[in-house]
Amino acid sequence: MLRSSVLMLVACGMLVFADSVCRAQPPGGPRQRGNPRAVFEVKTLPKDDVEKRILEVIEEVGRNQRAGNMIVPEEDGRLLRAWAEAVGAKHVVELGTSVGYSGLWFCLVLKKTGGKLTTFEINEKRAAMARENFEKAGVSDIVTIVLGDAHETVKQVKEPIDVLFLDADKTGYLDYFEKLSPLVRPGGVVIAHNMIPSMADPRFVKAITTNPDYETVFLHMDASGVSVSVKKH
Repeated sequence: MLRSSVLMLVACGMLVFADSVCRAQPPGGPRQRGNPRAVFEVKTLPKDDVEKRILEVIEEVGRNQRAGNMIVPEEDGRLLRAWAEAVGAKHVVELGTSVGYSGLWFCLVLKKTGGKLTTFEINEKRAAMARENFEKAGVSDIVTIVLGDAHETVKQVKEPIDVLFLDADKTGYLDYFEKLSPLVRPGGVVIAHNMIPSMADPRFVKAITTNPDYETVFLHMDASGVSVSVKKH
C-alpha cells in the first residue's frame, strides 16, 4: 500500500509537469512566452445526473460567490476531487467551509462512496450560504457543518479521516494538524491550501516535511500553492 501511495505522488507530480507544459504550449503551436498562466479550456464532464447537479452548483458558486469569499481556484477544486477519488474517501474533514465550493468538489466523490463531509466554519453568514449551496446540489444529507472556532470544535471529530483539507487561518494549520493527524488513516492524505512561501506558516511546513509518517509534495506553486501529504502505512 505504501508503494501505491508513492506512485500516486509520482503520478500527481507528472500531472503538474504536464499542466505546466499545457500552460506554456498550445496544441500544435509554439511555446507561449507572454502568458505563462494560459491553460487549455478543460471542463469537468458529469458522469451522471448526480454529478451534473453538483457541477451546476459548483459553476454557479464559482461565478457568483467568488468575490469577497475565500474560494479555491477551479483547478485546485479539481485536484481535491482527484485526490479524494484516488484514496476512495469516505470521510473528508475540511477546515474552512467558506461558502461550500471546495466541499462540493469533495461531494462529487462522497456521493458515490457513501461517505460524508465534516466541515468547519467560523463565519455564520458564510456557513449559511454554504448550507444553501449544499442543499441546491442535493448533498446536504452527507454534509455536517460545524459552526464556531475550529481550534476547539475539531475535538468533536472521533472517526478515522481519509482526507483532511486545511483552508482556514494559516497560522492555525499546525494546531489543526497536531489535533487531527492521529485520526488520518494510513494511506489517507492531508491537503493544505495557500502554501506558497509568502503565505505558509513555516512551523506547519516543517511539521509535514520532517514527519516520518508522511510523504509530502507541493503542487501549483505558481499559483496559491497546495501541499499534499500522504500518510504512510
